[in-house]
Amino acid sequence: MNHNPKIIGASIPRLDGKDKVTGRALYTDDLKFPGMLYGALHRSRLPHARIKKVDTSAAKKIKGVKDVVTGADTPQIKYGNWRLVPGSQDELPLAVDKVRFIGDEIAAVCAVDRETAIKAAEAIEVEYEELPAIYSVEEATAEGAPLLHDESPGNVSLTREISYGDLEGLLAQADYVREDFFKVHAVSHAYLEPCSSIAVPEEGGRVTLYTSTQTPYIVQCLLASTLDIPENHVRVVKTQVGGGFGGKMEMRPWEFAAAFMALRTGRPVKFTLTRSDELAFGRRRHPMSIRSKVGFTKDGKLLAKDFEVMLDGGAYNAMGPTATFLCGTFGNMLYNFQAYRYRGRHVYTNKPPASAMRGFGAPQAAFAQESQMNMAAEELGIDPIDLRLINAMETGDVIPDVATISSCGFKESLEKVRQVSGWDAKRKEKKPGVGLGIGCFSFISGGVFNWFNTKYNFAAAEVTVYPDGTAQLNTMACDIGQGPDTVLRQILAAELGIGIEKIRLVSMDTALTPKADLGTWGSRVTLMNGNAIIDAAKKIKDMLKPVLFDHLDLNQIHEIAFEDDRVLVKANPKKSMSFGECVYHALRGRRGEPLTARGYYTPRDKGLVSPAFSFGAQVAEVAVDQDTGLVTVTNTYTAHDCGVAINKMAVEGQLEGAIQMGLGYTLSEAFVMEQGRTLNTSFLDYKMPAAEDMPPSTYVEVETYEPEGPFGAKEAGEGLAIPTAPAIADAVYQATGFRALELPITPEKVLKGIGRLK
Repeated sequence: MNHNPKIIGASIPRLDGKDKVTGRALYTDDLKFPGMLYGALHRSRLPHARIKKVDTSAAKKIKGVKDVVTGADTPQIKYGNWRLVPGSQDELPLAVDKVRFIGDEIAAVCAVDRETAIKAAEAIEVEYEELPAIYSVEEATAEGAPLLHDESPGNVSLTREISYGDLEGLLAQADYVREDFFKVHAVSHAYLEPCSSIAVPEEGGRVTLYTSTQTPYIVQCLLASTLDIPENHVRVVKTQVGGGFGGKMEMRPWEFAAAFMALRTGRPVKFTLTRSDELAFGRRRHPMSIRSKVGFTKDGKLLAKDFEVMLDGGAYNAMGPTATFLCGTFGNMLYNFQAYRYRGRHVYTNKPPASAMRGFGAPQAAFAQESQMNMAAEELGIDPIDLRLINAMETGDVIPDVATISSCGFKESLEKVRQVSGWDAKRKEKKPGVGLGIGCFSFISGGVFNWFNTKYNFAAAEVTVYPDGTAQLNTMACDIGQGPDTVLRQILAAELGIGIEKIRLVSMDTALTPKADLGTWGSRVTLMNGNAIIDAAKKIKDMLKPVLFDHLDLNQIHEIAFEDDRVLVKANPKKSMSFGECVYHALRGRRGEPLTARGYYTPRDKGLVSPAFSFGAQVAEVAVDQDTGLVTVTNTYTAHDCGVAINKMAVEGQLEGAIQMGLGYTLSEAFVMEQGRTLNTSFLDYKMPAAEDMPPSTYVEVETYEPEGPFGAKEAGEGLAIPTAPAIADAVYQATGFRALELPITPEKVLKGIGRLK
């Protein structure tokens, strides 16, 4: 597809960047409303207990307290993995009969100031009947284990299975079979902005919720459901969001409590969490126990894979059922298997719920798969990159019952990363304490999930054009820091042929913007919303083309182009008029009826999971101190296929952020838990990599054209967070001889692995 290289493929600084760095950008906690009250939550101090009595009398007597509510006061309607997995709703906004983790929300208070609200929340007394608690999937699934939810025998809330091919037969034929066990851990999203919500009551029992979310429409649906009011009585407005990474894609108890008490008191109510709240009680990435068995021919051809995973979901399902399905899907990507079997079980434990996080099941699956590829390469005597080239997916390959790969630059990525990293020479050098390792990835470009029947399209956009040559884009696509507010304007500007500065963006308001959008997750925004925008823009152009024919007395065989703020005859550019003039004449012809069009996009017949897939490879270079066990990543090299990059600067930013998250996941970030209680609840002791920890990074784009993507684009965000852990783990092995099958790779584990510490 032809496009303006000044817009598509350019490096355009984020249009919201100046407001954010100067402090003008407004986040939810910056908002204030007349008469606003402040909320606080009373949380469970026990990991597992029956609630016998909740005494709020002392809290209600505190001066300045305006409302106190418990679960008994609410409609007691459960919510959970929304409509993606029917029957998985297992969570109440405020607990009624039982608490299942330390931090489970029991009651809410609102008062004239935050300090009074906190004091009142602490004054609430709860009488418990303590129950036995379980903290691991092995304990939870053992015979006779106490049940967290009576309706889930064995504490397994959901089982997902995938199977094709003659697994047993092919494993029996394999020349080389290996079976390994891996454990990966929970980490925090660690977004810089803690969650915040403000509910403002309106006439007729309606409410507007301003909230830090990445899924306004999902929050609207869940909030209306749990409040037991019509969906359209709830309006959700998303302000600026300081990061989400999957941690802000569900309705949460404070959003419910703010709205519920706003309707009761008739006053706005604000809840803002602290960093300690987020780390102690917030959603987190799923820990997993993984068994993987793979079979190869002696020349390195993959035959079959048997993949079994137990996900530690914590106390509630949250988005865990979807993660359970996706983990099995990601375990079946990148390479061609003749047979594959997956069994995933989502298991309850008495810990804070795990849920969606960047990669959504892929980092865990890839750590196991890519580690096994590296181990198999060594034992088969084949270079790890060559082993991958033997088995790599290509355009046109089929993932059975999932998708046909419509564009794939995986092999090209492997060759490029080999070149830019100096792989061949460095792997032969074998310097003590220095290693070079590789990990690869493939990721979805938006979840399709064809078992999910929605009453709306997957994405929608509304475009209006004006006689001054400008346009307005209305979309519910959420910018949570990844930059779509800029990228989506680039797409519209390129399609209409006007400058990006001429587009006004109205976004993320369920009362004003099209509801046909499921939010920001699964790297869906550029592909799905971009296609909806192109659809709307084409409808606008169809309204404008007749104007040129009429005013320039042309016949309709001429091809009309929109470029450089003009509408013109492609074969004779002198026959033209300005974009604004064309809109003006169109409006006159329509007797002032606005030139507005809505565009939609829903993938049809594009597979079960995603209409497109990204691919890539990453090499990590490390130095390991043999005395301390400290691992330092000295360089990373990444080659990746994201289709056509709409904004090269934004892609580079996604890569840098992904490496930062991958470093933390691999080497330093971990929750310290004791009997269900999180002990490290600040960034002083939750060790997230800082700017000074970032290694020099080289990256190369492998450009393919994705036929399903806008201007050929596909995802370039989550996939890049996947390969870092297996690449570093392999590099550590090359440097020390210690092969880590469990994350994080701490100095203590390294020293034990090399025999320096017992």
